[in-house]
Amino acid sequence: MNTKQTAPRNRTLRLTPEEEAQCLLQCLRASEIDDLPEDRIIIGDAFDALRRLPEGCVDLLIVDPPYNLSKTYGKSVFRRMNTSAYAEFTRKWLDAVRHTLKETASVYVCCDWDSSLIIGSLLGEYFTVRNRITWQREKGRGAQRNWKNAQEDIWFATVSDTYTFNVQAVMQRRRVVAPYRENGRPKGWVETESGRFRDTHPSNFWDDISIPYWSMPENTPHPTQKPEKLMAKLILASSNPGDLVLDPFGGVGTSAVVAKKLGRRFICIEREAEYCALAQKRLEIAEQNPAIQGYCDGVFWERNTLNEQKRHEKKQEKNESSKSM
Repeated sequence: MNTKQTAPRNRTLRLTPEEEAQCLLQCLRASEIDDLPEDRIIIGDAFDALRRLPEGCVDLLIVDPPYNLSKTYGKSVFRRMNTSAYAEFTRKWLDAVRHTLKETASVYVCCDWDSSLIIGSLLGEYFTVRNRITWQREKGRGAQRNWKNAQEDIWFATVSDTYTFNVQAVMQRRRVVAPYRENGRPKGWVETESGRFRDTHPSNFWDDISIPYWSMPENTPHPTQKPEKLMAKLILASSNPGDLVLDPFGGVGTSAVVAKKLGRRFICIEREAEYCALAQKRLEIAEQNPAIQGYCDGVFWERNTLNEQKRHEKKQEKNESSKSM
């Protein structure tokens, strides 16, 4: 157990050895898969687990593979490869996962600028590539002889030309800078006490995502954890309630947690026991708290605007309460 002192407002999820052991009892070993393991965290090698999954069962594949960087994940170390070796690794997991996908399935693959060059070219050999999403991330060390890496890519592809895309489920609520009126009335936007807002169609550049950090309850010790808000956009856009979401490099289970919160089924595979336990714990927490930071009232709020709206709503509730007394 980590005994390092943390700041009073640090909400990073950590488990005692006893809690970890209890959570692991609820996870499934890859060697135990004998049917479709719905809504389970699977401990084991992704390639071993994937070959045990049924044909054509997955509606949405979300892959967050190790980027081609030397990095420690739990008790394992992923070491940077040359371009051809990383391409071979990518092709290996593409071959392993292809049989699990329905013909109507969608695929999202996360990567950084370097691995994106390899992954994007290979995806086109297996699927129809539809777009490349770039999302702005605020964390990252500065560089003395290069530009700081402050963005990542997500490739969007589909197995066929028949696929799900729920554009109305991923609208973004933005503050209106130049309000346009028609006959003196707002056109395409609404005015509230906390500001003027417009619901806009989502683009392939996302600047409204906050990386999990120490004061957020979704944060864990995982070094490359993806935000719940990011996963929510992918899941809402490219699946329907009850659909099955597969994540073969599951980490601390962000895709599984968000799938659960949004009424989807999931299969999450991760080889590090520590991360599997954290994922299982997060699923338990989601039972009591299904909220997703930055997603409310069926829309994704622009960064730093949702709290203003919530404060306004609380003020209204307080005023109404005082009037009734």
